[in-house]
Amino acid sequence: MSSNGNNLKSAVAKGFLWGGMSNAFCQLLNLFFGIFLARILGPEDFGPIGMLAIFSAIAGTLQDSGFVAAIANRKNVTHDDYNAVFWFNVLISLAMYAVLFAAAPLIVDFFDEPSLLWLSRYIFIGFVVAGFGIAPSAYLFRELKVREKSISIILSIIVSGSAGIAMAVNGYSYWGIATQSILYVLVRSIVCWWYTPWRPGIKVDFSPLRYLFAFSYRLLITNIFLRVNWNIFSFILGGNKLYSKADVGNYTKAAEWMTMGADTVNGMVNGLAQPVLAKVADDKKMQLHIFRRMLRFTAFLSFPLLLGLSLVAPEVIVIAITDKWIESAYMLRILAIWGAFMPIQSMFTNLLVSRGKSGIFMWGTMAQGIIVLLLLVFMAPLGINGMMTTYVIFNALWLFVWRYFAGKEISLTTGIFLRDTLPFALLSTIVMLVTCQVTQQIANIYTLLAVRIAIAALLYTGALSAMRNKELSEAAHYLLKRKCK
Repeated sequence: MSSNGNNLKSAVAKGFLWGGMSNAFCQLLNLFFGIFLARILGPEDFGPIGMLAIFSAIAGTLQDSGFVAAIANRKNVTHDDYNAVFWFNVLISLAMYAVLFAAAPLIVDFFDEPSLLWLSRYIFIGFVVAGFGIAPSAYLFRELKVREKSISIILSIIVSGSAGIAMAVNGYSYWGIATQSILYVLVRSIVCWWYTPWRPGIKVDFSPLRYLFAFSYRLLITNIFLRVNWNIFSFILGGNKLYSKADVGNYTKAAEWMTMGADTVNGMVNGLAQPVLAKVADDKKMQLHIFRRMLRFTAFLSFPLLLGLSLVAPEVIVIAITDKWIESAYMLRILAIWGAFMPIQSMFTNLLVSRGKSGIFMWGTMAQGIIVLLLLVFMAPLGINGMMTTYVIFNALWLFVWRYFAGKEISLTTGIFLRDTLPFALLSTIVMLVTCQVTQQIANIYTLLAVRIAIAALLYTGALSAMRNKELSEAAHYLLKRKCK
């Protein structure tokens, strides 16, 4: 292997481990502030925010337009490229806010919730703020500035979380949550600008957008369907008169906790996989090698973390945010299973984007989203849990569709895919089932949580150590090396 290949291999390993630790720290911060807010507020307070989630997600996707990935894929990027992206996103953000501001009464009518009129108009200000941060974020993403991006996220969480708690304590309920989301985007954009040497110019040439948009428009459509897929439950529950604001709030909180767990791994994958794979897109053998290393390490972390969260969901929720959220704990148990597969799906989609196959990514995601919507409508009579179970099973099986398309690009067979991921999935499942069985007689909820975490961690790492697992050895070696330094 060449020196460049070895350097990239080292960068991937360090990026995954450093990014994983920083993502874990970010999720701990999110957890800390989320616990405080959930103890102060109730499911009814989170309901209105959950109803607006799908609109926020779609508008945010339209604002980005896939330019971050497009810039990362371009061999040579100039000032004009960044400048065109910056001014385009600023204009799009302002236009999107104007449209959503005008559409607020329609949102109120659909959900039959008057409080959404000015709440939506307020929370959508975040789109305008985010529009100013797309270009510097693209720069840090392309240059693999994992550390700098992590710092921007950490500072954003601390500032926005503190403000949200302060407002909730003073009786502002969901307005505090809305302010938290706006401040998060504002602080993150400011810090990204601080670390980015590039600055926009007054003279604007939009011609680079022709190339960038030719690549990114497919990602734009794709990401809209992804966001709809991820937020479809809050939309269906909020618009269905059979469910209350509390139901939407419980689901919103369960999805939030699942996302915190999945993003510990998923954030690491999304922040590193696509730009790294794009750098070796001309060497399929090297790309397959790097992809498999990433895939194994992702499975090594994702399955025990998320299946473990499913195991301890009731204990964690009750201890952290009291038993008024117990319904969200049962939802979290189901959603966390899908969370274990989310980073695996991200690996496949990042590979397709790095190969320039945004069209396949688009059509595959559109098909996935449409089928999910039809399934949920068909399964609606089974209730929330029935719909969520269907959602989890279908999305997990859809991984084999992504594997098929990935295999056409880098000769990744079903056998290789299963060999790299199935051992971690099976071992994690067995560990959680054994842990559940041997601890079910423990009555004290605090003892039960501590013992379950300890037993599951010891069984998982012990089994991998006995099998001389490479991912465990590399992670331990890197952590010990940093500790010695």
